[in-house]
Amino acid sequence: MIVRLFGIAVLAWALGFAAFMLLLPQPLDGTTTDAIVVPTGGPGRIDRGLALLRDHQAKRMLVTGVAPGVRPIDLALEYRTSPRLFDCCIDLGADAVDTRSNAEETAQWVETHDYRTVRLVTSDWHLPRARMELSAVLGPKVIVLGDGVPGSPRLGTLVNEYNKLILRRIALWIGFGA
Repeated sequence: MIVRLFGIAVLAWALGFAAFMLLLPQPLDGTTTDAIVVPTGGPGRIDRGLALLRDHQAKRMLVTGVAPGVRPIDLALEYRTSPRLFDCCIDLGADAVDTRSNAEETAQWVETHDYRTVRLVTSDWHLPRARMELSAVLGPKVIVLGDGVPGSPRLGTLVNEYNKLILRRIALWIGFGA
């Protein structure tokens, strides 16, 4: 009986992992939102956010999880972007250190600006969990759209992320850390 249950659990995990891999979110084109949120930590994220902002796909952008001491001019130079764009339309959040604190930092920023729609720009493999965390903190009054930046993570990274997604979803379902 225990072997059968273990086999079913392993099969369910494997099928879920396959679905996770096959359904990685794609870039979201042609949709305008009030704001763009970009958690630091992966290649192409900030580039994608800046391109969307330049294309007027949102009014403002938050880069959350920025290292303390990083100034807007530092990012403007690194990403070859006008400092004026940072002055008018980009905020840097330095309080977040992980996906959950990115969501909390973002929620404060969204509330301050009274936004109702947010485009979350992050790595395609990270997006399901990041979106789940952000939606849990923001609640139903704010629509969170996912914009996946294609990546090429190692298999171990994908397995780790999938396990985190499962564990965090269970924690949210039972009300732990919500």
